[in-house]
Amino acid sequence: QVQLVESGGGLVQAGDSLRLSCLASGRTFSSYAMGWFRQGPGKEREFVAAISWGGASKTYEESVKGRFTISRDNAKNTVYLQMNSLKPEDTAVYYCAAVRTRTRVPGPSIRDYDYWGQGTQVTVSS
Repeated sequence: QVQLVESGGGLVQAGDSLRLSCLASGRTFSSYAMGWFRQGPGKEREFVAAISWGGASKTYEESVKGRFTISRDNAKNTVYLQMNSLKPEDTAVYYCAAVRTRTRVPGPSIRDYDYWGQGTQVTVSS
C-alpha cells in the first residue's frame, strides 16, 4: 500500500509556471506507475499525465501536451508535474494517483489507479 501527499499548488497568473510534487510513503515506490488528474469546478475528474515505474514512458492529455511535464525521482519517492504557460482553464484541484505495475503505463481512466492523494488546489487568474 502507498500513501500520497501532493504539494505545490497555489494562485498564479496566466502564463506563469508551477511545479507540483507528490510524495509517496513506503519503500516500493519504484513498483508503481504514477498519474496526475485534475478536477475543475463543476467538472468530473480528468486525466492529465502518467509515467511508468522507471520514468521511460509518459502519456499526456492533449490539452497539456507541450506545456506540462511529468517526471519522477524514485530515490526521493516523488513524482512531479511541471506546469508551464498556465491558463485559466487549468484551474482545478490536482490529484496524484498510483497503481502497482512494472509492465505498463496506466490509461487515462480513474479506474486504472488504486491509490489517490488528497489533492492540491491550482488557481490561474486571467
